[in-house]
Amino acid sequence: MDGDRRAEIARVGLVTCLRGLVQAVLALAVGIPLFVMTVLSIAFIPLGVGVFLAPASLSALRSFANIQRMWAAEWSGVPVPLPYRPEPANAHNPFRRLWWMLSDPATWRDLLWLVVNMPVGLALGLLPACLLVYGVEGMFVAPWLGQITAYGWGPFWPLEAWGIVGVVAPVALGALLTAVSLPVGPWILKGHALVAQALLSPARTALAERVRELTETRTETVDASAAELRRIERDLHDGAQARLVALSMNIGLAEQLMKQDPEAAQELLAEARSASGQALTELRDLVRGIHPPVLAERGLDGAVRALALSLPLPVEVGVDVPGRAEAPVESAAYFAVAEMLANVVKHSGAGRAWVRIEHAGDRLRMIVGDDGVGGADPASGSGMRGIERRLAAFDGTMAVTSPSGGPTVVTMELPCALSSPKTSPSSGTG
Repeated sequence: MDGDRRAEIARVGLVTCLRGLVQAVLALAVGIPLFVMTVLSIAFIPLGVGVFLAPASLSALRSFANIQRMWAAEWSGVPVPLPYRPEPANAHNPFRRLWWMLSDPATWRDLLWLVVNMPVGLALGLLPACLLVYGVEGMFVAPWLGQITAYGWGPFWPLEAWGIVGVVAPVALGALLTAVSLPVGPWILKGHALVAQALLSPARTALAERVRELTETRTETVDASAAELRRIERDLHDGAQARLVALSMNIGLAEQLMKQDPEAAQELLAEARSASGQALTELRDLVRGIHPPVLAERGLDGAVRALALSLPLPVEVGVDVPGRAEAPVESAAYFAVAEMLANVVKHSGAGRAWVRIEHAGDRLRMIVGDDGVGGADPASGSGMRGIERRLAAFDGTMAVTSPSGGPTVVTMELPCALSSPKTSPSSGTG
């Protein structure tokens, strides 16, 4: 067991040396060009060209910082959460994208980390390998080199020309240094990860803002859930429950008339049968409003297509989602699309509508558009506000573009991880 443990320590130490060398090389080979490119692109913003160059360089900086976050977690067990603000729906606009990045405090923390990481990453990255190399040099090179030349070589040169001491002392110190370097290397690498964690993690102000947003979202979600429960209770009381009470009364009356007036009893039973069918239909509609069975069976793709077929205007549906989202996220996405299509039918005066659903970058994007009169305002109606609350419960966003005269385009996004990948996406017309 001791031999296996020593072999594992040696393996981990060697891997740590390689990882440290990779970090040291990237700290300079990537850090210096990226820093120069980022600073110049920001300086060129007043000239116009920086509007396009700065987002590209800042995106590269974020990618480089995200690599360090990943390595810190995987190599040293040091988690470094992502501090970036959510990407706005209109980020394709270069000015909006530039403002989104420059106004995010995490961007400037990334830039500070890039500057600090050049010397720190170089020093801490090289240190494990240097300790190991100098230890090996002390055991196998320094004693004999000192006997050949009067100048010696390496960190042991003062001892190398002292006869037998010049042989034994470097070997002993080299062995000690080699033995220490293997278990100490991972701790040095972890020190580098802790530096990254201190600079790349969300700031306290960002965390406080996030707590405030989550508190507001939780309150809105609780209110929306309470309103939904009241709606279900009202629908049950005014619909299916009333029909079932009437059904029970008709059946009881039919039992009393069965011997005295069989024809009247038969009419009451016929009414009861019709009432039971209507009650069953209302219960099915109510269940469908809570969680459509087609959504559980066929997923978001099939549910949206079935919804489009039930509308009184043509709806083009395109879905590119290579898998299934978690049930709550899938349900929120479905009802957001359903509410938007209901608004199209009620208010837009459109002749056609379209739905695009895609998954990219761990986000589910839903775009609902129509060729109606436009002028949609989320602040003026409860429908869109309800969608915003539903999406906000999952850290989702909604953006509305609806100039007077149309068209109206609503873009909704949800953070989403997929499972159960499908063989191919599909699209078509509903």
